[in-house]
Amino acid sequence: MKLVLSSIMVVLLTVTSCAQEGKIKKDELKTQEQKVSYAIGHDIGKNFRMQEMTISLDEFFQGIKDGIADSSVFTDEELYGIITQYQQKMTAERNAKKQVLAEKNTKEGEEFLAANKTKEGVITTESGLQYKVLKKGSGPKPKATDKVTVHYKGYFIDGETFDSSYDRNEPATFPVNGVIPGWQEALQLMSVGDKYELAIPYKLAYGENGKSPVIEPCKTLLFDVELLDIAK
Repeated sequence: MKLVLSSIMVVLLTVTSCAQEGKIKKDELKTQEQKVSYAIGHDIGKNFRMQEMTISLDEFFQGIKDGIADSSVFTDEELYGIITQYQQKMTAERNAKKQVLAEKNTKEGEEFLAANKTKEGVITTESGLQYKVLKKGSGPKPKATDKVTVHYKGYFIDGETFDSSYDRNEPATFPVNGVIPGWQEALQLMSVGDKYELAIPYKLAYGENGKSPVIEPCKTLLFDVELLDIAK
């Protein structure tokens, strides 16, 4: 912690004046200490952005200076109260946003699955998983304890791709029992050489919490999955 604070202090003293005039340039960071300081500061700023925290930089810099100097305009109790209150506010806002997304995604998913199950070739299993055979293979079927090699594309109902081994031009290998429930069920239905189109209800995917930052709460997921091999 002392190392981090010292590095932040260095970036305050060596590059803040440049940053106030405009964006700092790469060639202005000459020493290793300056570069490390910038990298740490950038990481902190990125975390603030990802957590959707609004920060006043002047006061933020002053707070770091005062903390290192063991000085403060607030008492320790007041500082604790300010941070706790802000954290509670952020938690409440995140929960409210999550609830709105969950309700929207649940409704959207239910409507899509209800329409999709009526399409030609779509099979709905007892769990609610929907699949359509796009290409039929003739190889063996994997067990839950097997590893498989697959090509796949994952996308949302609106068609947006969120993950694709095809785009990376590199198949993925993983244990069948190490993926989301919808995939586990589908893979054990498939033979090597099969290609399926999957529609996975959120309860068989990432559930009510989703997988931040890519998968929102209660999100129905679609996949094209090609089973290439049962890995040895």
